[in-house]
Amino acid sequence: MHTTLQFIRYCLITSAIIIVLLISIVGFLLLGSLPHYDGEKASPGLSAPVSIERDSLGAVTFKGQNRLDLAQAMGFVHAQERFFEMDLLRRQAAGELAELFGASMLMRDIKARKFRLRARSSLVLEQLPETQRQLLDAYRIGVNHGIESLITRPFPYLLVQKQPTPWKNEDSILVILAMFLTLNESNIFRELKLSTMHAALPESVYRFLTTKNGPWNTPLIEEDAILPGIPPSEDINLLSFNKNTSSDDHFYNESIPGSNSFAVSGALTDGSALVANDMHLKLRVPNVWFRSRLIYPSSSITNTYHDITGISLPGTPSLIIGSNRFVAWSFTNSQGDFADWVRITIDQNDNTRYLSSTGWKSLEVNEERIRVHNAADEVFAVYETEWGPIIAEDHDAVPLALAWSALRPEAINLKLIELEHAKNTQEAAKIAQLSGIPVQNFIVGDRDGNILWTLAGRIPARTKNYDSQLPANWSEPNTGWIGWLNPAQYPLISNPVSQRLWSANSRLVSGEQLDLLLGDGGYDLGARAQQIRDRLMELDQVTVADMQAIQLDYRALLLSNWHELLTKTLQTADDKEPWIESTQKALADWDGKASVDSTAYRIVYTYRHQVMKAILNGFAAPIKILDNNFRMPRLSQAETVVWQLIEHQPMHLLPAEYLSWEDLLLKSAQRTAEKLQKQGNISERTWGMINTARIRHPLSKRLPAWISNWLDMPPDQLPGDHNMPRVQTPTFGASQRSVVAPGKEEQGYFSMPGGQSGHPLSPYYGSGHTDWVAGKATSFLPGVTEKLMHLTP
Repeated sequence: MHTTLQFIRYCLITSAIIIVLLISIVGFLLLGSLPHYDGEKASPGLSAPVSIERDSLGAVTFKGQNRLDLAQAMGFVHAQERFFEMDLLRRQAAGELAELFGASMLMRDIKARKFRLRARSSLVLEQLPETQRQLLDAYRIGVNHGIESLITRPFPYLLVQKQPTPWKNEDSILVILAMFLTLNESNIFRELKLSTMHAALPESVYRFLTTKNGPWNTPLIEEDAILPGIPPSEDINLLSFNKNTSSDDHFYNESIPGSNSFAVSGALTDGSALVANDMHLKLRVPNVWFRSRLIYPSSSITNTYHDITGISLPGTPSLIIGSNRFVAWSFTNSQGDFADWVRITIDQNDNTRYLSSTGWKSLEVNEERIRVHNAADEVFAVYETEWGPIIAEDHDAVPLALAWSALRPEAINLKLIELEHAKNTQEAAKIAQLSGIPVQNFIVGDRDGNILWTLAGRIPARTKNYDSQLPANWSEPNTGWIGWLNPAQYPLISNPVSQRLWSANSRLVSGEQLDLLLGDGGYDLGARAQQIRDRLMELDQVTVADMQAIQLDYRALLLSNWHELLTKTLQTADDKEPWIESTQKALADWDGKASVDSTAYRIVYTYRHQVMKAILNGFAAPIKILDNNFRMPRLSQAETVVWQLIEHQPMHLLPAEYLSWEDLLLKSAQRTAEKLQKQGNISERTWGMINTARIRHPLSKRLPAWISNWLDMPPDQLPGDHNMPRVQTPTFGASQRSVVAPGKEEQGYFSMPGGQSGHPLSPYYGSGHTDWVAGKATSFLPGVTEKLMHLTP
């Protein structure tokens, strides 16, 4: 007995020692990868010391003697706080995620690798001006020094059992290209579905479904909206398609990488212009942006300093949006069409040749090798044409090459950094138009009260004899791209009579500017933009608080029509079944907002989707004869199309499974009730229950729940939805919110989800997230310095 007790005691003591050792090792590894926040660190390559100040939220102020030194310091800090996230961005663009995560990422890598962006990033570097290459050199030195200065590698690499790969100059280019993918990729492949639609449907039906006009459009230049004409019965009769498609969900996803941006001139503020921006992206921990302030002396004016506050994108040495005391600038995704599919004619006698614009040419063949963690390499060939790589097939199996601005080296650069020195809106516009970024709506205001809208980024110049939304044969004369638009051709609005500018990813131009210059890459409906515009027009004088209130506006103006339709549909039903009474009762709390505690909003939201799905499925039926796997793409004016049909109720466009339009509306209401009742009492199904935050760390899905819950942000119920200024879903929404007047930055505000740091033991992990959830304004400028370190030569 005594021996047994001794053995048990020995085992317990040994187990305790092992547990303590394991905890100590894990603690050492985690603490060893914490960023340096205090003290002094020698950094070879600097010309003078740089101070790095952090406030209570981890916002960083860099102070140095020149921009190159600050680029190096930014690289150091970005690497220590966010290297893993930087690594994911470059790997996302290059198609190298499987090297970290294994075969689960292989298909994603193959899709990205067909663009051959790592090879193209090297070509970008060759054509950059020397000053920009020097910035990348300095940033690279800082990044690699930052990683080398950690006692242990960043904690994610312990989990994936890899060492960080040193940073290269082309990796910063890949980070820019990753943003091209984020903002453009879904629109590029959307056009393949448009081609199938065009081939399968009569022209009148195709034009009806893909119309660019509607009552929700809110262009900066007013125009009469000509609604699409309903296709005649002699062109199509959906009643003849008997296939039941109700089980297929062809309804498009309304989450598009976009943003809200708006500005008012000094005439409405008694001084500087006010610029607001909230950029909508997939939300994550840590946030994609990094709060930064740069202070360094002017090289041309003695005793004068540049002072720029905004957000940087870890992986690059640039500030993306911000204010430099003279101008404040902002971006929204333009949703223009900057990629075309080219139909390729292959030589029937020699499949290594294709018909180019000048005759038969040999295809360029490039071998791509994807390294896969714990598996064999994947090797395949990418075939290139003079227009781009062949990566898809048209509806009739003709090979398609992709011509995309991101694949042209001259479309990428670091010119955006020059906005740090712009003194007025006109100077800023000239810089923005030549910047090498995904084409964006650019709204800028200056301290003299001027406001301006134009487009930032390089825009391809097209010939006029083809539809850029559909694949075309560029071997035909005078077809395709003919260089880049001259900035003088860019649309531009300066100091409009209304003293107000707005942008929310909807169509802002029309006529030839739309058809020939920008194209349609899948514009937003326009409900957000209209709500922003109308709120701005209601204000005679505008403050920072007024602008923030617009950003946080979650009134459901678009759904008011749907609430009225559902109410009427239930009232006119012949048989008052129990589900009708329970739905009517639950609709009683309608307040016209996407509130977390609203049952009525969730019901109306679901009803809208059910009706739109039912109607769009009807049009998908004839297309599925050509392609059985077809799924309807996102249609910019689907709301307009559907309401045209609801109001006019043409029998030849009624999906075959319904007896009448009233039957379609009532059965959609019944499906709505049944869907919600599956989860319990319909009166308890609030909006917040499904609009609950899932803002996660990139690794949390691969970890046990008790660890992932520690890494992820709390599951807060969030107000807001699509088609209103406060865009919000569980995983998508405002990646930042800011309002600032140049020269009055102290009065501005900023907030963002997910926090500054990527290290879970950092005091800045998740910093500011609770303020973002609550819609609380925090200072635009960094606050009082809490941590200070110096980098020295």
